[in-house]
Amino acid sequence: MKRKPVVLRARADADIDSALDHYLLEAPRVVDRLLAALEKAITAIENHPAAGSARYAMALGIPGLRHRPVSKLPYLVFYLEGPKDVSVLRVLHVTRDIPADFEPE
Repeated sequence: MKRKPVVLRARADADIDSALDHYLLEAPRVVDRLLAALEKAITAIENHPAAGSARYAMALGIPGLRHRPVSKLPYLVFYLEGPKDVSVLRVLHVTRDIPADFEPE
C-alpha cells in the first residue's frame, strides 16, 4: 500500500499548540513525549489510514471520519482519507465532549 501524505488542518494545528502550551506550563517533561507520540500516530495514519476507528463518524455526521489514539497520552487524532492525502481535522483530549466540541473548521 502506498503512503498518503498527512495534511494538518488549521484546527488540528491549533489543538496541538494548545496541548503543548498546557504541558509547557503544567508538565514540561511531557512535551517531548507528546511530540514523539503525535509523530508516531501520524506516521501510522500515513501508512494505514483505513485502520483508524470510525466510531465518531455517525455521531458527528461526517462520513469517512476516523480517529487514532495518541499512544500513552489522552488524545485522539481525527482525520479523513482523501484520494491523494489524509486531512487531520482535530487532535482532541479524550475527556472532551467530542460530539459537542468537534468543529472541523
